[in-house]
Amino acid sequence: MINLRKHTVFPEEFPEAWASDWGEDEYGLWMAFTYKGVRQIFRWCEPGTFLMGSPTGEPERESFGLDETQHEVTLTRGFWMADTPVTQALWTVVMGKDYQNPSRFQGEDRPVENVSWDDAQTFIDKMNGLKAELKLCLPTEAQWEYACRAGTTTPFSWGDQIDSSLVNFDGNYPYPYNNGQRSEFREQTVDVKVMPCNDWGLYQMHGNVWEWCLNWFGDYPSESVTDPQGPQSGDRRVLRGGSWFSGGEDCHSAYRNQYVSTYRNVDTGFRLARNH
Repeated sequence: MINLRKHTVFPEEFPEAWASDWGEDEYGLWMAFTYKGVRQIFRWCEPGTFLMGSPTGEPERESFGLDETQHEVTLTRGFWMADTPVTQALWTVVMGKDYQNPSRFQGEDRPVENVSWDDAQTFIDKMNGLKAELKLCLPTEAQWEYACRAGTTTPFSWGDQIDSSLVNFDGNYPYPYNNGQRSEFREQTVDVKVMPCNDWGLYQMHGNVWEWCLNWFGDYPSESVTDPQGPQSGDRRVLRGGSWFSGGEDCHSAYRNQYVSTYRNVDTGFRLARNH
């Protein structure tokens, strides 16, 4: 018997007219969009309150001095989050022949990488141009961490520790997270669904590729906030999740990274969200 995840707040419309298929499973509600044979699933993340950032006693917090001040965040509106980073297959069919696949590690089911924040926006604009009802966007940093944690308060959505059976990261560099056991360093990306998903059905929120968020980077507040959008301006955008090239400290749920919007690397990708 499947133990379905119980929602208390449902989307205003389900399914929506654009959905090629939809349903409910042990992780909750989902809808899929299919374009030229390439399918992307979106998972429903209902409104809620959570602790964003890390507690002062969490191992290897603020590893490179980037603010992780723990504070309460309330998201008053539910949203839809893609269950995987954007794949090379989806990138290729949407961007067309005028845009080459930029990825070093080629594979239709691997995440597209070597993309900047600006590249992600170009992709989103083209996809919304195909079907405006999708209302695609990058997730805010708060939405990203809320979805990554999937109701957990531990450093990772699986608990206090990770290894390379759960996350595609460098399990040897420079030392395993919090004195853990050494594990595999694959030295490349992997297909987006070869690792286990979290309790909300979202794959690879830890590791594989860094994921661009909508926000400008800035220090956190110390007080409780509602529907935070980040600073109104800045010079660097937020990335989250760590990558295949990262040590374990970069992959914990609260870790923050930042780069200019034109920055590209073989470990930068993105995940779609939907305005609801």
